[in-house]
Amino acid sequence: MSTTAVAPVMQPMPLAVRSDCLAALPPFLFDEIDRKKRERIAAGADVINLGVGDPDQPTPGFIVEAMNKAMRDLVNQQYPATGGGLTVFREACARFMFERFGVKVDPMRHVVCTIGSKDGIAHLPWAVTNPGDTILIPDPAYPVYEIGAILAHCKVEKTPLTAERGWTPELDAISPSVKHAARILWLNYPSNPTAASCNLGLFERAIEFARPTWDGQQRGCIVASDLAYSELYFDPSARPVSIWQSANADIEKTPAIEFHSLSKTYNMTGWRIGFAIGQPDIIKALAGIKANVDSGVFNAIQAAGAVALDHFRAPEIERMRTLYRERRDAIIPGLRAVGCQVEVPKAGFFVWARTPNGVDSMTFASKLLEQADTVVVPGAGFSPRGKEWFRVALTVDADRLREVVSRISKLGFGT
Repeated sequence: MSTTAVAPVMQPMPLAVRSDCLAALPPFLFDEIDRKKRERIAAGADVINLGVGDPDQPTPGFIVEAMNKAMRDLVNQQYPATGGGLTVFREACARFMFERFGVKVDPMRHVVCTIGSKDGIAHLPWAVTNPGDTILIPDPAYPVYEIGAILAHCKVEKTPLTAERGWTPELDAISPSVKHAARILWLNYPSNPTAASCNLGLFERAIEFARPTWDGQQRGCIVASDLAYSELYFDPSARPVSIWQSANADIEKTPAIEFHSLSKTYNMTGWRIGFAIGQPDIIKALAGIKANVDSGVFNAIQAAGAVALDHFRAPEIERMRTLYRERRDAIIPGLRAVGCQVEVPKAGFFVWARTPNGVDSMTFASKLLEQADTVVVPGAGFSPRGKEWFRVALTVDADRLREVVSRISKLGFGT
C-alpha cells in the first residue's frame, strides 16, 4: 500500500510593520500626555491643561474672512502651488521679513511655504544630509529636531543647555571632531521648552562656527534657527531677533535657514502653515523634498496666511501679547510661592520652572495630573537634563492659572 507524503503546514511568519528608524523613535511626548489627559476627562475630572500649548483664543476675524473668501475661488480648490508656495504668500513673507526685521529677501529664491514649522523642521535633514551625517541638537529641545535626524539616518550629538548659561549652547566647547562632522546646528529662541531668549551675538557666533566647514556646495554645517514665536514677546524691548539680522549674515552665501510659524501668533495651530527663509541652495533643497512628499498647503490657507502676515501689527495681535503677559504674571509669583525656581521669560509661549525641592519631573507631573487634575509637561520628557524642570503653556486664563498654583500647594511638594 503506497502512502502520499503530506507537506507540513507552514506557519505564517509575523509581519514586521515598523522600520528600524520608527522603532528608534521615543513615544511622542505630547501624545502620551494627551492620552492620560483624556482618561481623566472621561472620568469626569475638571482638568486644567497647560500641556501641549494650543491657544485658547480664536483666529482673528480678519484672517477667517480672508480664508472664507479665498476658499470660494475655484483655483484655490485645486492642487496647491508647487515649488515653494503661492507667490502671494511668499511675497507676504518677504514683506514681513523686511518690515519686522529689516531683512530683504527674494520671495521666489529665499522663501518656502511649509505645513507649519514642524513640517519643515522634520524634512530639513532629508534635504541636506546623507546617512551618517551628524546633527547638533540642543539639550533639552523640541523633540522634532531629533526625530527628523533619526528618520534621515543621521547621528545625533547633543549640545548641553544649562540654567547657569541661560539655556544657551557653549559652541566653543564642541569638540573639533564633532564640529568637523556637523551638518546641521539647531538653535531655537525663544526656546521650547526652556522659554529662554537670545541676542544676535549667539547667532553671529553660530554663523562663525559653521563658516570654516562650508564650501558652498551644500556640504559643511548649516545653522538652522527655529523662530516659531517671533511675535510673542512681553515687552517691545525684548522682541526676538532673526538670524538674518546678524552682522555677518549674507542670505546669498551664509549657510543658514530660519523657520517661522503662524500657529501661535495668529491662533492658527490647526491651519498648519509656516515658512522658512534661507540661503537659496538650502531653500531649493527643502522645496525639492516637499515637492516629492506632499502637495503643499491648501491655497486658500496660504492666501489667508498672506493677509495675516501683512497685519502682524494688528490690534488683535497686540491684545494677544497683553493677554499672555497677564497670564505669565499671574502664575510666576504663585509658582515661586510653592517652591519653584523660575525665571521670568521675555518672550515665547511657555514658562519653564524647576520642580519644588528638585523632585523628579515625571513624578511631579504624574502626581499633578492624577491628584490635582492639572497637565504640565515634565522636563524629563525632553531630556534627562530636564529631570527637575517642567513646562507650563500659557493657554488658560489668569484665574485658572492661579487655581493651578492652589492645586500644587495642596500636594505638599514644597514642604
